[in-house]
Amino acid sequence: MRHIDELHLRFPWMGSRSVRDQLNRARVPISRDRVRRLMRKLGIRALYRKPRTTIPQQGHKVYPYLLRELVIDRPNQVWAADVTYIPMARGFLYLVAVMDWYSRKVLAWRLRTR
Repeated sequence: MRHIDELHLRFPWMGSRSVRDQLNRARVPISRDRVRRLMRKLGIRALYRKPRTTIPQQGHKVYPYLLRELVIDRPNQVWAADVTYIPMARGFLYLVAVMDWYSRKVLAWRLRTR
């Protein structure tokens, strides 16, 4: 635990994997699970900048959720679409899917590189 604490004081951004690697290089055989458990016991967490993806800009309009009180009781009443990306070795693949909320079936989907 002393070694983990010393490493954390010198390198506060290191997580359990990096701490384990440093200890193994210093000939202290230890597994990642044990390092993670001891870090939790010591109250140590890796320090890093967290993403701020849900903070709206000033002046951003907040749209009402129009489906809140709607009872979905038949097919083709409400559809949902989603666009997501899949990381590849070179670039991304974009996946678009359209779903029916009632039946939860995928109505259509497409993959694109751009």
